[in-house]
Amino acid sequence: MNTIDFFKLQSKNLHRDFKTKKPVSDQVDRDWLYEYEPIYFDVGTIIYDFNLDEEKLTLMKAQHVIAQIAGFQKWTVLIKASDPDLKIAKILYENQDVIDLRMWVNYIAEAETMNQTNFDSETKLAICEQVFEKGVFDDVLFDCYLLDKKY
Repeated sequence: MNTIDFFKLQSKNLHRDFKTKKPVSDQVDRDWLYEYEPIYFDVGTIIYDFNLDEEKLTLMKAQHVIAQIAGFQKWTVLIKASDPDLKIAKILYENQDVIDLRMWVNYIAEAETMNQTNFDSETKLAICEQVFEKGVFDDVLFDCYLLDKKY
């Protein structure tokens, strides 16, 4: 599966999880709230972190959220990204329980400073693959959006 198809699948899975919403009466102020029975994502945290309107959880919104989780500003930026940048995004996405995007950006910035250069995307991909192969970030745990990676 190529990386664009991978992110399309993630968007569809998030949208499927959005569609598991069921109204639940809140007895305190009698507002209707929703509960979810997600399979793939921590939907409640995503709704909160991305300030989503629970009444308008569309596939397009799911694509936008997945793009942001993957480190892109929006879906159209993700689908136009270079192959190496998409591969980096996929690696970071799949490992969001051990590294967050800021940590990765800081890691690369520090490596560029130490080497007095700006790495191209191919070099960044090689570094990304190498640090995960060596387990550089294995001692760190982050709360993440993927249910199968929650600790």
